[in-house]
Amino acid sequence: MKKQLISIASVGLMTLSCQGFAKPLMHDAEYAIIEAQNGKTWAADNKTIDKKLADIRKKNGGKPPNIVYILLDDVGFGEIGMDNLSVIRGYKTPNMTALAKTGMSLDRMYSEPSCTPTRVAMMTGRYPIRTGLTKAKATMSGDGLPAEEVTLAEVLKKAGYYTSHVGKWHMGDIEQAYASNQGFMHAEFPIHQQGQLAIMGRDMESADIIRGVDPSRQKQTFTLDKFFTPDPAHMVTGVELRDGKLYEVEMEAGEEWTQKKYREMNERYQRNALGQLRKLSKQDKPFFLNYWPLFPLSFVQEHRSKYNTLNGGTMADILVEMDEWIGEIVAEIDKLGIAENTIIVVMGDNGPFLQYEGPTGASDRIYRGGKTDHLEGGVRVNAWIKWDGVIEAGGAAQDIIHVSDLFTTFARLANATDEIPRDRIIDGVDQSGIMLLGESHGRRDYVHIYEGKTLKSVVKNKYKMHLPPPGSNPIKAPIYDLYRDPRERRPIDGIKYGPWAGGQFEAMIKRHMALKKAYPDRPSTHAKPYEGIENLRPESKKLVDIFMLGLPQKK
Repeated sequence: MKKQLISIASVGLMTLSCQGFAKPLMHDAEYAIIEAQNGKTWAADNKTIDKKLADIRKKNGGKPPNIVYILLDDVGFGEIGMDNLSVIRGYKTPNMTALAKTGMSLDRMYSEPSCTPTRVAMMTGRYPIRTGLTKAKATMSGDGLPAEEVTLAEVLKKAGYYTSHVGKWHMGDIEQAYASNQGFMHAEFPIHQQGQLAIMGRDMESADIIRGVDPSRQKQTFTLDKFFTPDPAHMVTGVELRDGKLYEVEMEAGEEWTQKKYREMNERYQRNALGQLRKLSKQDKPFFLNYWPLFPLSFVQEHRSKYNTLNGGTMADILVEMDEWIGEIVAEIDKLGIAENTIIVVMGDNGPFLQYEGPTGASDRIYRGGKTDHLEGGVRVNAWIKWDGVIEAGGAAQDIIHVSDLFTTFARLANATDEIPRDRIIDGVDQSGIMLLGESHGRRDYVHIYEGKTLKSVVKNKYKMHLPPPGSNPIKAPIYDLYRDPRERRPIDGIKYGPWAGGQFEAMIKRHMALKKAYPDRPSTHAKPYEGIENLRPESKKLVDIFMLGLPQKK
C-alpha cells in the first residue's frame, strides 16, 4: 500500500503547468489527479491563452504586461470592496468597490493564516512549510527566507522585468532574506513588521493595546535581563537600497519609536510607490511593482476627522484612508497611459486580527475565525484583478485560487514560465485561464491549510475536513459543506459525508505527505541578524550582540 501511494504521488512530478514547455513543473500529487481528467480541455485552453497573450505583446511592441501587486494586511473577506455589505460595519471603501466593478472579483481566494506564510507562498509559489519559514515573528529571530528559494521577483527579473518592492516584507531579519537579496532591484521595507511598529511602542501601551513594553511604568528591582522586554526603537526599522547597499532610514541613534513615526513610514511608502510608478513607466522594460502597505493595521486612535467613520475603530478609519490611497495608485496608472498593459491585483493577506477586534473595529463577518486560524475566516480574503481591455469588467470567478497560484500565473502572463525552477515542488498552479477565459477555467479544486508546521484542514471542491487527532478514524472527522455551513459550526453534518468523504480526504492527505519523502521540506535557515545594513545604530548593534550570546556557543 505504501509503495502504491508513493507511486500515485510521483505522478505529481510529471505535470505541466501549461502546454509547450520542454521541462514540466513539478506540482503536488493532487494536481495530477485533476490534470488526468481535464488535460485535454486545458490543452485547448492553452492554445487560446497563448494566442491572446501573443496578440497583447504584439500590440504593446513586444512587451509583456506590467504587474502591480498590492497586498493589504489582516483584512478578511467582506471588509473591503463590498459597499453593500459595509453598512454593517459603518464605513465604505468606494475605490476598491470600483476596482471590483472595473476588474474581476476572485471570490474564492485562499491565503495562508498569517502574514509571513502568505507572503512566502506568493513569492515562491510554494506552501510555506516547504521553505522552512512558517511563522510570523515580531522581534529579532535570526532566521528568514533562504537564498535557495526562487522568488517571483527573480523569475521576472530573468525574463527582463524591472523589479521593485515598496512596503512590508516580513520574511526574515537575516541578510539573505532581505527583499534586496531576493530579486528586487529597488527595495524599501521594514525589517520586521507591525508587531514592532504598530503594537510594541509606548504610545500603544498608553492606549492599553500592549503591556510591559515601557519599563518606566513599574519598578525593575529584580530585573536582571534588561533585554527580555525588547524596545522597538532598538530594532532596525525601515531600510532602503541605495547604490547597491542597504541603509536604515528616518531613524537616528537614541530616537524613540512612536505612532507618529509609524504613520510617517506608511505615508512615505505610499508616496514612493507612486514615485516608482512614474519612474518605471518611462522605462523600456516591463516592471513588477510589489506594494505591501503596513496600514490599515493600526491600534492608536488618531482622530483624523476626514477619515472618521460610523464604526470609529482604528483599522476601520484607516481602511477608508487606505481605500483612497489605492484609488490614487489606480488613477496614476490611468494618468500615465499604461493601464492597457498593466495588471493590477489587490487582496488581503489573511483574516482579521480578532484579538484586537474591539479597538480596531474589525470582525470576522461572513466566515468564522481570523488571523492565525485555519478556519475560512482566517484564510478567505477579497481579491480583484484588473487589466483594462483584457479582463472583462465586472466579472467574478468562484474557482478556488490559492495565493501561491499568483507566482505561477504572473510568470505565465509575463512569458516567464521557463524561469520557474524544476527541481522542487511548485504548489502554485497556472490560473491564467480564469483571467483570460473567465469563470470555470480554473485548475485547482483543493487547498491544504497549515497552521505553522501542522496540517490542520483540507479543502476539496465545496467540502472541508478538519484533520482528526492522530490515530482516529477519518469517518469521524468533522467535514463541512462550505456552501451550507460557511462558518464551520455544524460538524455533526460530517457523519453524513464521512462514510465516503473521510476515506477520500485521508487518501488525499497521504498522497500529499508521500510526495514529501521525495522532496522533503527545508529546515529553518538561521544566521546573524541585521548583517549587510551599513549604518546600524549603537543600540541595534548591542541588541544583536546580546542576541548572539543567547545562542549555543561553540567550544
